[in-house]
Amino acid sequence: MMAAARLRLPGLGLACVLALAATFVSTTHGGPQMLYALLLGVAFHYLSKNAQTLPGIEFCSRSLLRLGVGLLGARITASQIAGLGWITAAIVVLAVISTLLFGYAIARRLGMTHAQGVLSGGAVAICGGSAALAISAVLPRDKESERFTLMVVVTVTVLSTIAMVLYPLITRLLNLPPELAGLFLGGTIHDVAQVAGAGYMLNNETGDYAVTIKLFRVSMLAVVVLVISAMFRRQREISEKNDAVSPQRLVPWFLWLFIVLVVLNSAGGMPAPVQDGLNWISRACLVVAIVALGMKTSVQELRSFGWRPLVMLLSETVWMAALVLTLILAGAAA
Repeated sequence: MMAAARLRLPGLGLACVLALAATFVSTTHGGPQMLYALLLGVAFHYLSKNAQTLPGIEFCSRSLLRLGVGLLGARITASQIAGLGWITAAIVVLAVISTLLFGYAIARRLGMTHAQGVLSGGAVAICGGSAALAISAVLPRDKESERFTLMVVVTVTVLSTIAMVLYPLITRLLNLPPELAGLFLGGTIHDVAQVAGAGYMLNNETGDYAVTIKLFRVSMLAVVVLVISAMFRRQREISEKNDAVSPQRLVPWFLWLFIVLVVLNSAGGMPAPVQDGLNWISRACLVVAIVALGMKTSVQELRSFGWRPLVMLLSETVWMAALVLTLILAGAAA
């Protein structure tokens, strides 16, 4: 155990330093922390070939990634979900499911795999880069899977930032009241941070609605990951057997952690300082994991995917925004 920890220390330390650098740039100059972390990781790609740093990089890109996703459950309570009302919840559920199915279908049209379509659709439908990382953990692994995950994280982060600026303008143009504006922003923008930025850019009431709805989308991550894990279980077992990796269970450990934290938080068994601490640890783990994934991927490898992932993610983003906005306007007209 101690020997394994010592082997991981150089790579882990390097990923943590780069994550701190990304956080400093984001805090000082603004912009998405995840994107900075990814770009800094890619810049140090050559160190992923180093025997001293490789074990720690692998540890960050797998174990820390799963821990960060599991700890996301500390953000969510059942009362938040119940307070939305069934119509709002139904709109969000329909948008999430239809976007996943749309991604699954459009992947085939673009000559990509169903796994890639589900990964991109889940990233758009639920919570951006965090969902992409969670879903990728239960999909079959091959030589292109990690590179494609990075491509999705990069593209969905950029699209989320664009949506943060563009979508509030749409709500103003349509004169949507705070609850409907919050439904549109929280039900369509990819990342939690960008949802908060877009909502509170309008006013505090819209921001509160948007963040609550966004957390409802995040709460669907457990169910979506479980379903995808079951869908691709056979393919994943084959890929893990070929790679001599220990097969995963149908419900991975980080998903159990997510569910347990949601239950504890909903029952009031988690003090606010503990919740804040777990949220901070979750974010830190995900940032470090993104750095490590970036270090494992070169720019040339990202470019090898071409235009198809961009078209797929953009189409999924437009689909989700158009569907939610149509349902909102139809409900308002009725």
